[in-house]
Amino acid sequence: MIHVHRGIQVTGGIAQETDDAVVIEDRFDLLLNDSPVTTMVASRDQLRELGAGYVISEGLVRCVDKVNLDGDRILVYSDTGCDLKWRKSETGSSGGQSFISPAQTVVSDIRVTPDDVIAITREIETELWRKTGGVHCSVLFCNGNLLAKSSDVGRHNTVDKLVGYAVLNGIDLSLCVIGCTGRQPAGMVRKSAHAGIPVIISRAATTDKGIAEADAAGITLIGFSRGDRFTIYTHPGRITPLA
Repeated sequence: MIHVHRGIQVTGGIAQETDDAVVIEDRFDLLLNDSPVTTMVASRDQLRELGAGYVISEGLVRCVDKVNLDGDRILVYSDTGCDLKWRKSETGSSGGQSFISPAQTVVSDIRVTPDDVIAITREIETELWRKTGGVHCSVLFCNGNLLAKSSDVGRHNTVDKLVGYAVLNGIDLSLCVIGCTGRQPAGMVRKSAHAGIPVIISRAATTDKGIAEADAAGITLIGFSRGDRFTIYTHPGRITPLA
């Protein structure tokens, strides 16, 4: 996942050779019930989770039975498989290919405190990010506990990996909070809606359509979460108490 590359670092006009850790970018073919779905640019880890999470967060299926790896192919199987030829694909602002599929409304009684938001935000980094600075990171929390972390060259992949982790381990995502480094346009928010995640916390910005998507889906969307400051854009009732 890491390649050490020789470069020239310039500091104050003085140049010196340096060895930098650079993240490796790979490509994988994803198949659902042996039918090609997409080619993914991703980091080579948590690939079973990536495949399972992608088909769930894109609204292609509601459950996953198994995921196999065959070289650079991710083979996902589901008894609730859909007819992919009826789904129109698009490349949206979330990056990568996505599918036009109406997202469900997220129903959850989860409550999160401002201190929880701050604590979750602190965890949104991985060892790969610390070494390279070249990946996005996401974290999955449930009942105040950190369940999983993911990192990838694509911010959308980090969400897919955590959704897949939950699906493959029987975790109820309606009780979970996801924290991300990545921006939250509509396509990213829609992934969480398909998965049934009620709260998104991002260090970065959102967009107008991201806010509209979260509002319609019943998701609490938080952006610019940095230090002790964050902005709640939709469904603030899940963040309690607020002064």
